Amino acid sequence: MPELPEVEVVRAGLEPAVTGALITSVDVRDARALTRHSGTPEHFETELTGRRIVAAVRRGKFLWMPLAADAADPSTPDEAIVTHLGMSGQMLLRVPGAPPERHERIRLEVEHPEHGPLSVVFADQRTFGSLAVDDLVATPDRAAGGRGSALPVVPTQVAHIGRDPLDPAFDAAAFRRRLARTSSGIKRVLLDQTAASGIGNIYADESLWAARIHPETAASTLPTRAVNRLLAEVQAVLEKALAEGGTSFDAQYVNVNGQAGYFAHSLNAYGRTGQPCPRCGRPIVRVSFMNRSSHFCPRCQRVR
Repeated sequence: MPELPEVEVVRAGLEPAVTGALITSVDVRDARALTRHSGTPEHFETELTGRRIVAAVRRGKFLWMPLAADAADPSTPDEAIVTHLGMSGQMLLRVPGAPPERHERIRLEVEHPEHGPLSVVFADQRTFGSLAVDDLVATPDRAAGGRGSALPVVPTQVAHIGRDPLDPAFDAAAFRRRLARTSSGIKRVLLDQTAASGIGNIYADESLWAARIHPETAASTLPTRAVNRLLAEVQAVLEKALAEGGTSFDAQYVNVNGQAGYFAHSLNAYGRTGQPCPRCGRPIVRVSFMNRSSHFCPRCQRVR
């Protein structure tokens, strides 16, 4: 599943192409791509046609494009196109009239005031991703809803998601307090999107390896120094992955131009079962965890 770096790469690619653009037509080719939308495909098409996109915004693994209430006044968004990429969703930019993409589900035709006409394509091989029109609500802390906009609003479908560790409004002290009263393993907490969003299996394993913390260590037993070190490593791992375009193991994750990320070449633990730990040389082990896997070094990441 695309995690924070991958979704941020997609957001950054969409931003210059869709900000200020007018949606001229919508074509829903597969209703399965609207599982999070409360209306019919026809409702989705009519609701969006003629609307102006204000920005491209992200929190955690969710991406949304705020829509102006009045196409002539982009300063008053009241709804948004919420995008969740699921396991294999892609947001692609194409020239108008480009042939359909493989696994194409929805296509938006937009007219940008500077760049002219453009096609925004949502493709999804495994159909776990979705688009939806959703209301925007105020953020409880009055800070910006996510990266890409200063507006203190967030879609209702994203309101329960915690801020991510790269968000300027992320509350590190609150995160530390949450760990202190949680007996669950630290990796389970990192994957809890209400605690800190955007960290999935790949970056949880990488961050824990960098911080020398075993994934099953009870969160409440971690001293403040270890939690601070972990947070710093989470931020460093996410920033590095973002700089390298995200992690691609196959063609399912690509940016808006169809290009893969290359952070897979920088992985120290995830997916390296049996290979030597880059730090101590001991083979990386893989264990079952929540219907997926954990990868760690048994020497560097001992259970304390």
